[in-house]
Amino acid sequence: MTCSELLIRLLRDTYGVDTVFGIPGVHTVELYRGLGGDAEACGIRHVTPRHEQGAGFMADGYARSTGQPGVCFIITGPGMTNIATAMGQALADSVPMLVISSVNRRDTLGRGQGRLHELPCQQQLVAGLTRFSHTLLDPVALPEVLARAFAVFEGMRPGPVHIEIPIDLFDAQVSPPEQWSPPVIHRPAPNPAGLATAARWLHEAQRPLVLLGGGCIAAPEAARALVERLDAPTVTTINAKGLLGLEAGSRHSLDLGANAALPAVRELAREADVILAIGTELGETDYDVVFDDGFLLTGRLIRVDLDPEQLVRNQSLALGLIADAGTTLDALLAHFPVALSRQGRIRTAATMEALALDRDPAFAPFVPLFTTLAETMPEAILVGDSCAPVYAANHLVAKPEPRRFFNASTGYGTLGYGLPAALGAKLARPDLPVVALVGDGGVMFTLAEIATAVEEHLSVVILLWHNGGYEEIRRYMAANGVAPIGVNLHAPEFQTLANGFGCLATRADDPASLAKALSQCPEQGPLLIEIDAAAWNASVQE
Repeated sequence: MTCSELLIRLLRDTYGVDTVFGIPGVHTVELYRGLGGDAEACGIRHVTPRHEQGAGFMADGYARSTGQPGVCFIITGPGMTNIATAMGQALADSVPMLVISSVNRRDTLGRGQGRLHELPCQQQLVAGLTRFSHTLLDPVALPEVLARAFAVFEGMRPGPVHIEIPIDLFDAQVSPPEQWSPPVIHRPAPNPAGLATAARWLHEAQRPLVLLGGGCIAAPEAARALVERLDAPTVTTINAKGLLGLEAGSRHSLDLGANAALPAVRELAREADVILAIGTELGETDYDVVFDDGFLLTGRLIRVDLDPEQLVRNQSLALGLIADAGTTLDALLAHFPVALSRQGRIRTAATMEALALDRDPAFAPFVPLFTTLAETMPEAILVGDSCAPVYAANHLVAKPEPRRFFNASTGYGTLGYGLPAALGAKLARPDLPVVALVGDGGVMFTLAEIATAVEEHLSVVILLWHNGGYEEIRRYMAANGVAPIGVNLHAPEFQTLANGFGCLATRADDPASLAKALSQCPEQGPLLIEIDAAAWNASVQE
């Protein structure tokens, strides 16, 4: 078979890939021959975004909602520069993404001859955006290189991997492997002595605190059981939202949510004598969104992470375990057969009461919005851009399980993420409602992906918060005495544009009209609901 045919077979039969995102180009024609043009016969669905950045964001949303790598086929040169932003977001949030691109012929690489789509070195371009980037120079090596990529996804802190294939290799003849089964990869277990020390410290603690990040989301049952046995207040980061589940439809009684930057949680953190942090980088966008370096841990810090370097970043470490989060949660549980009693629920409740999130002027206008969403679409995956409703949702929203809430306000913090990532999530989880939370500024980066939603018949709600530009930056400028330049934007008629794509559109400026609009979401296509921020705020303040 040809190299491109082997690639498709390996993705499908060895690694279970069922969807790829990409825009065909002259340099990838032979790669598309491997797809065969018939998704049912091939077993892989090809989705065409309107921009390679959209392809990357769709792959990201697909991966976050399932835990399986999102896969992209990308053209040489401009395709790679276009997808670079999406790769940066995936790297920052440890999202498994496989980017397979073409590159110019082997005999022309690095020669600067002005070939079509030529870059001096694509590998150097994405070196800082990937776990690794590899140029395939021998088609016989393809199975090994793919195995390396999926070993990264399975065995270490995940992120994007880039494999580029010279265009003269796509149709090169190559023998298939003797067997198609993937290797079995087991992540490391915690060191027994280190685990015993961690357990002893946690037994002795009077005021324990647990910090759980996105690295834990594959083990929600173990995470919930451990914090309950420790009776410890627990911060669940934005990427870990839903990890502890709900109690009687509300936030778990030990869950502080993603509120580590707020004063009451910071005080609890400073008072903690032992802190257990698992699968979290303790980064700024989870613990210090007010950007004053005010989240301080003075107690003994135990950290668990697959990345040894991450263990010593951001906070002073007392004990580090290089291990898988889920394996460690299970192993720690064995040290706590009986639940301890340290007033954890009382401390959590007091802290949440002090936060008074539903009465905070920054969040209160959004409480009715998310109450309406929870009542109308309780099972929905919420996928957000960087916009006002998402900033509020990071603090307000509780979900019944992981992978039901993610956005681009963490880590890299790009704009334009919400819409295409929501489409990727819907493709991965057609059984669940999906809502894209976007702003009128950020959605313009990737608005064309409405066409993809229509073309693929994706029933996604696009909830568009219209506040007349870049409101967050406007406020920062005002707070720092800077004239509001470049933030008051001309907006198109969003509903007219949506209709032009073949997308249903309506307006909802109060909770009742939002509930009515959500109930009318079509089964075979997207719905755009535009909310005028001023009108909404006026309605909820009455």
